[in-house]
Amino acid sequence: MKKILILLYIALVASSCQKKEEQKPNFVFILVDDLGWADVKANYPDSFYETPNLDRMASEGIRFTQAYAAHPVCSPTRAALMTGKHPNRLGITDWIPGFDKFEDQRPIVTPPIRDELALEETTLAEKLKENGYQTYFIGKWHLGEEEKYWPEHQGFDKNIGGWRVGAPQLKKGLSNGYYAPYGNPKLPDGPEGEYLTDRLTNESLQLIQENSDKPFLLYLSFYSVHTPIQAAPKKHEYFINKKAKITLAEGQPSYRQEGDGQTKLIQDNAAYASMVAAMDENVGRILKELKEKGLDENTWVILTSDNGGLSTLYGEGAPTANGPLRAGKGWCYEGGIRVPLIIKGPGIKTPGKVTDLPVTSMDFFPTLLSIAGSNFESNDGIDLSSFLTGGKAPERDLFFWHYPQYHGSAWKPGSAIRKGKWKLIHDYESGENQLFDLENDPGENQDLSHSQPEKVVALEGKLMKELEKTGGKLPSRK
Repeated sequence: MKKILILLYIALVASSCQKKEEQKPNFVFILVDDLGWADVKANYPDSFYETPNLDRMASEGIRFTQAYAAHPVCSPTRAALMTGKHPNRLGITDWIPGFDKFEDQRPIVTPPIRDELALEETTLAEKLKENGYQTYFIGKWHLGEEEKYWPEHQGFDKNIGGWRVGAPQLKKGLSNGYYAPYGNPKLPDGPEGEYLTDRLTNESLQLIQENSDKPFLLYLSFYSVHTPIQAAPKKHEYFINKKAKITLAEGQPSYRQEGDGQTKLIQDNAAYASMVAAMDENVGRILKELKEKGLDENTWVILTSDNGGLSTLYGEGAPTANGPLRAGKGWCYEGGIRVPLIIKGPGIKTPGKVTDLPVTSMDFFPTLLSIAGSNFESNDGIDLSSFLTGGKAPERDLFFWHYPQYHGSAWKPGSAIRKGKWKLIHDYESGENQLFDLENDPGENQDLSHSQPEKVVALEGKLMKELEKTGGKLPSRK
């Protein structure tokens, strides 16, 4: 009898170990709308904002200082995240559906864009679902005008809050932006005074609590910190008082001219700061829930943004500043495309690591699928899973961006390419180029195009080849 009991015990232990080995990791992907690189304290210690939970997450994971969005505005980057493809290949090179109030006055005609992420495209959610994952989408979608292109038709088992719009709606008597009523057909209204960022997190926590027995992808896409800038209730007064203590150096400018626009140089918007704080607090709630449920040791958490912070507009009034980086959302300068990226996961060997390895939005598709053990086509992204778990950095030094439309930030149609430390920005209106040495001039203050003409020719030629290869459409003269 004793021998039988021992054999049964060995069998149970073996079975338990096998289940543990076969257990697939969970993914919590947090996308914060318009969160600037310098909005996160860990990236920019001089930040006016406070992000203790993101900073703690960075101390437990890996923080990337040179992470790039696939595009300077939201919809193209969101499509790239979902598919691992460059926005050019998807035909989405502007926010959906795009709009230019000065269209009749422009000297060039911009190419049309697709108004949706095509159903023929294979999404991250579809691939994980094939591999036995539960897939949940919560928050901002903005990848289709018609309902048939929304998350529930793109591989997600549940869609809470994702529809055609790119920002909380302000419509008198119908919707009140970040406060209920939301006017969102995919999100029933909560009680009066409920704040949208809190609500989306509540929905996320409930899904984690109810569905932790199977591997899951929770894609939490906050609407914050996108406009309208509406103060979060908890820390607004705190930041009003903090702002009152700011003293600027004599002669320190608050704005700088950027083409036809103005770039904000000082972080001092108390309402925006409270929105950042609310987002940070809610990320902390997600991390706490994972730990309390015993899921943190088998869950990868990724936090990033879809483009740079909104610092540049035709006039004054932008809510944030991007620290030493030039311009912001809508622009191909670093302030418009460099974004926060923090990854925390069970396989990370060196918690607290900070890396200057350049990466981009398309990389998440192959990286997450590789970690999940799913089959995939790498498309335009690079698998970072080996690097995250202590392996060598992938070899890649070429990145490019294509924004052939006008934008409310005063951006004019253009493209950019980075190869190594060199970055070139091409303007389609004037045909002119700017050249920067990012290693020595990350703020892109010194244009070297006249002193480095051979470098300009080489990079412009390479840029045009990449645009042609990916199906990038160019503007035309009227």
